[in-house]
Amino acid sequence: MMNAIHDLPLLVARDEGFFRDQGLDVQIVKTPGSGQRDSDHQALRPNVFDRTMEALYDQGACDQFRMCEWGVMKRTVESNVAAGHRPAKIVALGSAMSSFAIVAAPKSRIYEPEQLKDRSIAVSPFNGSHFTTLKLLEGFLKREQIKTTFAGTMKERLEALARGEVAAASLMEPWISVAEKRGLRVLIESHSTRSEAAGDELDGPTLAKMFRAEAAAAEAIDKDPERYAHYLVEEAGGLLELKDLRLSRILNAAPEPYTRERFDHTYRWTLGWGLVPPGATYENTVDNRAWQ
Repeated sequence: MMNAIHDLPLLVARDEGFFRDQGLDVQIVKTPGSGQRDSDHQALRPNVFDRTMEALYDQGACDQFRMCEWGVMKRTVESNVAAGHRPAKIVALGSAMSSFAIVAAPKSRIYEPEQLKDRSIAVSPFNGSHFTTLKLLEGFLKREQIKTTFAGTMKERLEALARGEVAAASLMEPWISVAEKRGLRVLIESHSTRSEAAGDELDGPTLAKMFRAEAAAAEAIDKDPERYAHYLVEEAGGLLELKDLRLSRILNAAPEPYTRERFDHTYRWTLGWGLVPPGATYENTVDNRAWQ
């Protein structure tokens, strides 16, 4: 796992004993993520397979990983249509609905998405902030008018915005709340779904148990988000208090099968942006074995 907003059901399933209830002994491997206050750039390397989590999976140090839906699409497609990497399949539409927002400085005189035409927007490449920014803005701007730029971690993006080096920054929680606490303006925001990927070594019945535990965790979070908000507050490293966190942005749901319709839509979109290579099919990319 990388960031709390993406992986909250995993943390809750572990700490509340939901994995144990399913007869599982799950080890969560924490890797650098752009949302961790003191994180380095290991999770932001241009080649996605050089990043810590992907490298650990390639090396066999873990058997399952999760990230934004488009990121999982990119990694599974590239591992299956090109040689040299450990294959992975999409095994579920995930349980976390991560929140992302594009923010601007209060004195920038930027009030709406259209004003970001040909303006630099801080993201991290091939991560949720990148994909979500493209999704959010293509309803307002032509594709060639959307200008994203690498500006480091969430903390570093806020610093770049304060220095006037970028016009806006794409953030996820808890950093949206950090930005609001500092008086920054939210221009547009959305939830984006996680996806789950795994190697062939992880069988369907085991995945089904994992997903039942995550579903129980999602239900617990939905009933009492404040009880679990401390995971996000801790990630901000002292820059945020619980009272400053927008609890309504914490949204989770039970994992579900990854449908052919969903694959076709998402793969065509990523292919259209040149984010994935051609040649992928539903059959060589998706395996809903947890429901078989």
